[in-house]
Amino acid sequence: MLVKYSVMGLFSSVRIVGTELSKLCTPQHLRCLHTGCASLAADKAQLMKLRKSTGYTFINCKAALERFNNDITQAENWLNEQAQKEGWSKANKLEGRRAKEGLVGLLMQDSSAVMVEVNCETDFVAKNEKFQQLVKDVALATMEHHHSKAKGQGGYMKSTLQAEDLAKLSVSGGSSLADQMALYIGRLGENMSVRRAVCLSVPSDWRIGSYVHGGAAVALMGVAMGKYSALVVFQDGASSGSETLGRKLAQHVVGEAPVSLGNMDDLPTGQSETRLLQQALLWDSSLTVAQFLRQQNAKVMDFARFQCGEGSE
Repeated sequence: MLVKYSVMGLFSSVRIVGTELSKLCTPQHLRCLHTGCASLAADKAQLMKLRKSTGYTFINCKAALERFNNDITQAENWLNEQAQKEGWSKANKLEGRRAKEGLVGLLMQDSSAVMVEVNCETDFVAKNEKFQQLVKDVALATMEHHHSKAKGQGGYMKSTLQAEDLAKLSVSGGSSLADQMALYIGRLGENMSVRRAVCLSVPSDWRIGSYVHGGAAVALMGVAMGKYSALVVFQDGASSGSETLGRKLAQHVVGEAPVSLGNMDDLPTGQSETRLLQQALLWDSSLTVAQFLRQQNAKVMDFARFQCGEGSE
């Protein structure tokens, strides 16, 4: 009888425990265990958002969110600070490595234009959206600098900026371009440099033609980017069609790579002609550029051409 009672008690205890477990394991709790709680889903959403907006690694984004209890703003600020610190360290380590790839960025605004060259080590990074964002930032900062210098100035204005000048420019948020470069070096892990820029402003009766070519040319917020780029300053007597003419002249400069302008009345010297006005037209070799301009009642006053990586050897 004692054994029977004990066994019955055991069965009774099992029934009680089973009842309690059934209360705990409601469909809601099972769904939570099976699919993950809402807070975990929010963590994943924040992680994907942070990863997409910054371009940093999954591991770094996860660590940043955990550090700041899923506050995405604080996490992004911290990641940028770390990347900038790491970028300065990487910049020092990578300084000797050749950066001959990259992009040329071209920005036109009203009667002004700027052309910048930003270099990296590989074409793979040049195609990265984050690097293209850097090129855009450099072009916008250069244009803002040019406008501040050209304010109140009349006539034609042209200036060039080298790496040391560009590094001091301010970008959005108030940081220097040098700090911005360190940030991107930390993000992308390659040596980079802002090599050079040219800035132009013209009077109201002059025109600026532009063209960008190569490297699967892209545009970002008005900044055209490619491996080759040219600006041509010209006058024409036409009431329309100036944009088309300017583009064709800039295409010629990209394709034929003139070194100097030349004079309208000079004669060509042969196959290796490097003066723009004496070169045979890119699209019609029966005419020189000077002859074509006479037909169009137009005149070229100046030009600039960038080829990404040229002379970097």
